[in-house]
This record gives sequence, structure tokens and C-alpha cells, in this order.
Amino acid sequence: MRVLITGATGLIGQQIVKSCHEQGILVNYLTTNKSKIKTDGNYQGFYWNLESQEIDKACFRNVDAIIHLAGATVSKKWTPQYKKEIISSRVEGIRLLVNALKGESHNIKQVVSASGISMYPSSLTNYYEENFKGFDTSFLGEVVKQWEAAVELFTDVNISTSKVRIGLVMSNKGGALPQMVKPIKFGVGAAFGSGKQWQSWIHIEDLANMFLFILKNGLMGSYNGVAPNPVTNKELTRTIAKVLGKPLILPNIPKFVMKLILGEMHTVLFDSQRVSSKKIESKGFHFVYHHLEPALQNLI
Repeated sequence: MRVLITGATGLIGQQIVKSCHEQGILVNYLTTNKSKIKTDGNYQGFYWNLESQEIDKACFRNVDAIIHLAGATVSKKWTPQYKKEIISSRVEGIRLLVNALKGESHNIKQVVSASGISMYPSSLTNYYEENFKGFDTSFLGEVVKQWEAAVELFTDVNISTSKVRIGLVMSNKGGALPQMVKPIKFGVGAAFGSGKQWQSWIHIEDLANMFLFILKNGLMGSYNGVAPNPVTNKELTRTIAKVLGKPLILPNIPKFVMKLILGEMHTVLFDSQRVSSKKIESKGFHFVYHHLEPALQNLI
């Protein structure tokens, strides 16, 4: 099997590439940086440019499936201009792929695209499954709405679609976890707001394996990329402190403080989404890291 991966050099992409190679899957990848193009037998790079809508069509050769991860990070200040970039980087990448495939003969049967649990409205009481109708009215809810709609364009070129709605990714190589660990390590960590908001998390190895499980089993539709046991922000903070062997002595950080520092982006810390993993488990997927503490012990 050979897959084409967009966003292969990002945090999740690197782990998926590693898992592909462990499972004997060959990888083509797209990059906007010509200096990052490698041509190993099982890891071949190709150039693309969203602004000029340029793509090396050789990237599709002998490819059975696409994993679409590319998109500008949401962990940067959301200026009006950057908000446009967050959406366009996800949507335009899909349009470029679909347009390049039109009129081409290809053997690509499936695309598995990243998506986000931020589509689900913030709630302390709801337990969200994939059949939830509608999208949250927040900016990130709008991002996911446009992203998932764009993924369906692949059906125009006879490619089946799957979406992984990713939660809080736990990795020691980047993302949120190192940022959470740092203040706790120095004795200045604290929960945010009431600390009651739900955080649906997943260990990065489980997430990468989930993408490949969906591919290998030809699963269609949407799947929540979260572990079976979500935790509150308070519990998450406490568990990190426990694994580090550090006390938590400071009061919770008020919402208005983070709003002053981060602007609209503060919602990432205070929104609450308790999300179910039952659908992917019912298909036979096995999580290595069901619970938060063992996952953190592995990573920290």
C-alpha cells in the first residue's frame, strides 16, 4: 500500500509516517518547501503551492489512499487575516488535490482527512457522538464546518471520504502538552476557569494508528479521534502534577486574564467538549492508552 500524506512534517504527520513505515506502508508526501523533498524508496516528497495552485501530479502515482492533515496552526493569535489563513489552508489544499485529480486516471480509493471536535458546541453536560447534527457557532466550529464540507469534494473524483475529529493530542514532541507541563514543573501551574470544562484527549500513537486502521479497513464517515476516558481541565492539571511529582498551589486562572492575553483564542482553553470514542471501538479499534495517567507517564 502507498499513501499520499499532506502535512506529513507536522506533529501528527510525523507520527503517521512512522506508523506507516512500521506497518510496511509506503509514503508519498506533499510539501511547500522544496528543501524538504526527499526521495527514499518508502518516503518520497513532492512540491505543491496553495497560493499558485501548483502541484506535482507525480505525487499520485501508485497511490491507494490520501491522508489529509495540512492546515495552518490554530495556536497563533487569531487576527482577522490569520483567521482567513486557518480556513483557506485547509479548504484550498483539498480543492487543489481534487482539481489536480480531475481528468487524471488514478487508483485512489479513499481519503482520510483530519477534522476537529471543536465542531461540537461547548457543554458541561452533553456527551457527543458522531451523529450529532449541526456545528458550533464559534470560529473553530466554522473552521470544521468548511473543512468537512470541502472533504466531500473528493466524491467528485470517485474517492470515498472519512474524517477523524481530533481532540487534544498528547505528545512530548509538541502541541499542547509541553506548554501545560512547563508551568507545573516550575510550581506555577493551575487549572483554567472553573476547571470543570471537559477535555477529550488522545495519545498521539493511538491517533496515528486510528488513521491507519480507518484506511486499512475501508471505514467511511466520521470518527472521533479521542480516547475513551475524557477528563476535566482540573483533573488534567492534577494528573500532570501527580506524574511530575509537583504540588498545585495556585488558584485557578480566571477566564478574563486569558482573554486579555490570548484574545478570542482563549476559547480553546475554556470550551468544554466531552466526546465519545464508542464508534471507532465498535469497529474493532483498540486503544493502547485508555486512561490519562498511563498516557502521561509514557510521554512525560
